[in-house]
Amino acid sequence: MAKALGKGINALFPGENQEKTERVEQINLSNIKPNPYQPRKTFDEEAMKELTESIKEHGVLQPIILRKKGSRYEIVVGERRFRASQLASLDIIPAVIRELTDQQMMELAILENLQREDLTAIEEAEAYQNLMEHLHLTQEQLAFRLGKSRPHIANHVRLLTLPEVVRDAISDGTLTMGHGKALLGLKKKKVIPTIMQKSIKENLNVRQLEALVQRLNENVPRETKKEEKDIFTKEKESDLRDIFGTSVSITKGKEKGKIEIEFYSEDDLERILGLLEN
Repeated sequence: MAKALGKGINALFPGENQEKTERVEQINLSNIKPNPYQPRKTFDEEAMKELTESIKEHGVLQPIILRKKGSRYEIVVGERRFRASQLASLDIIPAVIRELTDQQMMELAILENLQREDLTAIEEAEAYQNLMEHLHLTQEQLAFRLGKSRPHIANHVRLLTLPEVVRDAISDGTLTMGHGKALLGLKKKKVIPTIMQKSIKENLNVRQLEALVQRLNENVPRETKKEEKDIFTKEKESDLRDIFGTSVSITKGKEKGKIEIEFYSEDDLERILGLLEN
C-alpha cells in the first residue's frame, strides 16, 4: 500500500514535499496533545511494546510532525512514536513544526495512516470516506489518485453501512472483510446481526456465509424451488459481486435469463452505473 500511495500523496498534495533542510526541534512531551482528527481507533499493544523498546535503545529516529495550537502543540503525524516515547519515559521528542489548517491536518493524518499496513478494513474505509468528503472527490477520482481500483474503494466504503456490531467484529478480527461483504448482500437488513452471530457461532468461512445469504435471499417455497445453480453460474455471480461490490444474481430460463444487481442508495446506484459505463 505504501508504494501505491506514494504517488497518491503527491497527487492530493502536489506541494507537500518539504525541504530536507526543514528544522527539527526538541519538544517537551508534556506540551504535546494527540491529533483530534486521528482516524486510527486502536493501537496494537504488541507493536507498541516493540516500538517502545526500540525507542529506549535507539531513540526516536524519525521526527514527528506537529502544529502550534495556542501555547501547546498538536500531533499531525507520528502519534505512535509519541505514545511509545511516553511509555519509554522520555521527556522530549524530535519534531518538525508546520503551519497547517484544520483540514490540512486531517488530510495528512488520514494519508499517513493509509500508508500503514495494519489498518483494519473499517479504519481504511473510514479514511477513504473522510478523504472523499473533505477533498470533495468521487470514488473514481480517489481511486485514481491513490493508485487503487474503484471496486477496492467501493467495497471498503460499503462496509460503513453495516450495523455497528458487525463493524466492531470486523475491526477486532472476529470477522473478515469478506464476511462483511457477504452480510451486505442480505436483502433483509434487520437480520444482519443475527446472521453475523450464527456465522461466528458456527465458524462459517466466507463461501459458506455467502451460500447462507443466498439461500435466505431466495426464500423460495419447496414446491416451487428452482434447480440448484451450476458451478459456472455461481462463479460468474461471485466475479460480478467482486466487480460491483454488491449482491448479484444470475437467473437462467429456457429461452432467456436475467442478471440482477442490487443497490442500496442513490449514490450506490450512480457508482454501479459508472462501472457499467466504463
